[in-house]
Amino acid sequence: MDKKTIILIKGYMEKARNKLSVAEKLLDGKAYDDAVSRAYYAAFHAAQAMLLIEGLSANTHHGVVTLFGLHFVKTGKIDKKFGRYLANLKDDRENGDYEIFSTIDEEVAQKAVKEAGEFVAEINKFITQLILASPAEKKPQA
Repeated sequence: MDKKTIILIKGYMEKARNKLSVAEKLLDGKAYDDAVSRAYYAAFHAAQAMLLIEGLSANTHHGVVTLFGLHFVKTGKIDKKFGRYLANLKDDRENGDYEIFSTIDEEVAQKAVKEAGEFVAEINKFITQLILASPAEKKPQA
């Protein structure tokens, strides 16, 4: 993996962690629709980082979910529950963002933030192991 790709992956993961932090604060503030939205974007950015590993990107949210499922869940590289988390977070985010009478309540928001946290942690673990093994990240021996 080249240095440019590693920098992009790290950038996506930093963005994912930032969105997750904001989601937690919004949950504490009882802004449930917005907490779910930020939780989804945490997972979305982490999923984009994963796609870069395979040299992939998507132009739509649906594309990110689909490619993540095809290249990481169906291949067994990532547990299938994380594919469900990403898809459910996307659906809940759309409900909260676009529906006039959202069905997002405290319980849904708590679950979304929890699942996004697990998703980001799992992706971070996967990526960290991969990047540490990458020749672009290895320092020359003195």
